[in-house]
Amino acid sequence: MSILALSLSLIFVLIPIILSKTLNLGLEKDTTIATVRSIIQLLAVGYILTFVFESGNYLYIILMVVLMIGAATQNARKKGASIEGITWKLVGTFIFVEVLTQGILLGFHITPPTAQYIIPISGMVVGNSMVLAILFLNRFTSEIETRQDETELILSLGGTPKQAIHTSLITSIKASMIPTIESQKTIGLVQLPGMMSGQIIAGADPVQAVQFQLLILFLLLTTAAVTSVMLGFMSYPTLFNKKMQQLKRSEIKSD
Repeated sequence: MSILALSLSLIFVLIPIILSKTLNLGLEKDTTIATVRSIIQLLAVGYILTFVFESGNYLYIILMVVLMIGAATQNARKKGASIEGITWKLVGTFIFVEVLTQGILLGFHITPPTAQYIIPISGMVVGNSMVLAILFLNRFTSEIETRQDETELILSLGGTPKQAIHTSLITSIKASMIPTIESQKTIGLVQLPGMMSGQIIAGADPVQAVQFQLLILFLLLTTAAVTSVMLGFMSYPTLFNKKMQQLKRSEIKSD
């Protein structure tokens, strides 16, 4: 793609800005910032990946994964700011998901232990885990806030915190996983995934491209389930006081 063609693609940025301005949505600034940041970040990452791929040094691979986890944590923690220790809960979740998925991929020799495979797949895994974490935290804090009276009633009747929070927790886990599951139901019919389309455009065998895309889809299912469940069960105990008998009303706040 030429620089001219890339410049012309900014038309797709102008359209939402114009619509936002016309409808008074107030998203012009955010859209512009997002566009500028994406250009700078992707260009920087492009040069960095070129260096890392050519060096083949595992230290650089680890540093790239750490950078991904750090950025994902910083972005997701805003949705769970009211949950005590949410930053470290997110870090622990992202690290566990990354180790689990890469452990299976590399342990069973599904993918080669090279930067060309580890970094892109890690990016998809951590990125998807971040989105799932945001969806879960947003729904969970909202559920807790809405069901405070119900939760406290169960506690007052002798129920445990786990019993009191069960409905909110399960509802939030299901809600955060549904987009991933529903997306996979129509994959190939409604949308052609980016990884598969990119490989086909690059001239790869379509069947080979499908096989790699299926690998990613299966990976993302595990990512969705593990992220939501792990984050949920690490988060709910902190919503109760030290005696685990009362809900901390003052700390519950949804965005």
